[in-house]
Amino acid sequence: MIKTIFLQRFILNTNTMKALYTILLLIFSNIFMTFAWYGHLKLHEMKITNNWPLIGVILLSWSMAFFEYSLQIPANRIGFEGNGGPFSLVQLKVIQEVITLIIFAAFTMIFFQGETLKWNHIAAAVCLVLAVYFVFMK
Repeated sequence: MIKTIFLQRFILNTNTMKALYTILLLIFSNIFMTFAWYGHLKLHEMKITNNWPLIGVILLSWSMAFFEYSLQIPANRIGFEGNGGPFSLVQLKVIQEVITLIIFAAFTMIFFQGETLKWNHIAAAVCLVLAVYFVFMK
């Protein structure tokens, strides 16, 4: 009986930890992704990369994307239920998309202060929260 309770708690803690590691890795991965995809626009706005050839900007973005992939791949491997993780493939994708949009909204408001969140952006965010709810329904 004690062994069963211990194993149940250990498995719960292991799955909880895997879920936490997955989400944290996805958050950091998406920070790198957002900088790789959109950071060059801010660098251009700041006149840092104005004279760079396009290939230079692409290589800069790819160097940042390397770190994105270095975190994204382990997140998916740890989190995927086929590897003993707590999430289905669809759940992983929806979690990743929600994190991406949250990180993107924060990035935009911090680095591109001319951009503002409007009511329709908030409505879209609510729809994404509902998507997470529905994808996790049993």
